[in-house]
Amino acid sequence: MNLLRSSVTLFAFVLLAAPGVSAADRAQALPRSAPEKQGVSSAALLGFIEEAESKINALHSVMIVRHGHVIAEGWWAPYAAEEPHQMFSLSKSFTSTAVGLAIAEGKLQVEDEVLKFFPEEAPAKPSANLKAMRLRDLLTMAAGHHAEDLQGFSLTTDESVVKRFLALPVAHKPGTFFAYSTVATYLQSAMVQKVTGQSVLAYLRPRLFEPLGIENPAWEQSKQGVSQGGTGLSIRTEDIAKFGQLYLQKGKWNGKQLVPASWVETATARWMSNGSNPASDWEQGYGFQFWRCRYGVIRGDGAHGQFCIVMPELDAVVAITAGTKDLQGVLNVVWAKLLPALQAKTSGALAADAGAEGMLRARLAGLALKAPVALVGERSPIAANVAGKRFVFPQNPQAMESIRLSPAADDPKATEFFATMGGVEQRVTVAGGRWVKGELKGGPAAGPVAVSGAWTAADTFTLDVVRYRTPFVARYHLKFSGDGETVRLETVMNVGPTPPPLVGRRE
Repeated sequence: MNLLRSSVTLFAFVLLAAPGVSAADRAQALPRSAPEKQGVSSAALLGFIEEAESKINALHSVMIVRHGHVIAEGWWAPYAAEEPHQMFSLSKSFTSTAVGLAIAEGKLQVEDEVLKFFPEEAPAKPSANLKAMRLRDLLTMAAGHHAEDLQGFSLTTDESVVKRFLALPVAHKPGTFFAYSTVATYLQSAMVQKVTGQSVLAYLRPRLFEPLGIENPAWEQSKQGVSQGGTGLSIRTEDIAKFGQLYLQKGKWNGKQLVPASWVETATARWMSNGSNPASDWEQGYGFQFWRCRYGVIRGDGAHGQFCIVMPELDAVVAITAGTKDLQGVLNVVWAKLLPALQAKTSGALAADAGAEGMLRARLAGLALKAPVALVGERSPIAANVAGKRFVFPQNPQAMESIRLSPAADDPKATEFFATMGGVEQRVTVAGGRWVKGELKGGPAAGPVAVSGAWTAADTFTLDVVRYRTPFVARYHLKFSGDGETVRLETVMNVGPTPPPLVGRRE
């Protein structure tokens, strides 16, 4: 994904209505409970939410499950319960599950040599280390590569991803050297597809997704038609929680063994050392596409803060989606605030606390990303000077050609924003303090978005764009010169690279 390009591609906009939750979804949802009934204080959970907003301020959703019951759940608007979210590397844990199921069906073995599945794509003279590479080594991120040889490896090129992977130098004996590798998980996906005749997505649908009530999972594919494996899965927050609960229950769901208990234990065990920093949850050991954490916790996780946290000793699961650069910070808040709440009483119920529970529910229901806030009082004095004027940008990597602003005819507090990209002018009406959902039509960022915008200073119009099925949130500051002849477009990304400012001139 070209994050820079996708983040600055704006605004083909259509008003959307939020879909409701289907009866089938409700029937297959996890049961809900008051926190105190599951031995957890509502006040303590409220403290976690407050700490997360104070320390991180980048969560998109959270769901906390105790004794199989959801005791707290919330989405920061415009993110919503019914919307899927990109999982990034949390996808790896699902691919591992597909491998485990294929092994249980006798189609794979952990000691299988990788080359035997792809003889036609192997180098003419494979190295001894490549010949020795096993499925186990892919699962444990110990295929033998240097990390630098894996950087920049694309899963979306026309050339066979498998062939390119097998052509990489294998510097270390497989099984001896940890190097995190998304493409190694892709190889697992390709192996599953080779032996089953189905993509990992199709293979898991009747075996995992449908029994768990995970509807409409989506998984990006390579150009060779293989589920990306190590990334690319999109599911909802509750789907993450269900997956974590399945592993907490040793693979059993509604009385049926969906995943062999032996695989759950094997996949979540510590197989590889990946560091020695006692304060880092990325250096506590690695399993079969699962991370080991402090406090006896296991997890799957993905870039920018997608977490499935399983706490076997506390009979709890925490599902989180986010858009942050500080993944360790998210876990630190979980350890600081949730662990004590869950450890306070590991079994039995607490006395009901209607007041605290009500405060928690109200806080969870009112969660929202902070939208631009309009100037207090009258509209910016420069707004009239630039209203309806077109500002043109020189050629740039963001492909931004021009912008213009105009007061909305039917709402004095709203502004119509126009942007021209690729010769097409696109329009959205925005107002400060509220989110309006719409759809991008075309380009790498095509898909649902939510926007909010306002004059936040005398010379500055601020526009926020949230791609609410992804972690990506972009803030655009349009800073006009005093005479209204130029505009400086500054982009602030929540994650990923920040593009350089652009200067446009009034026609």
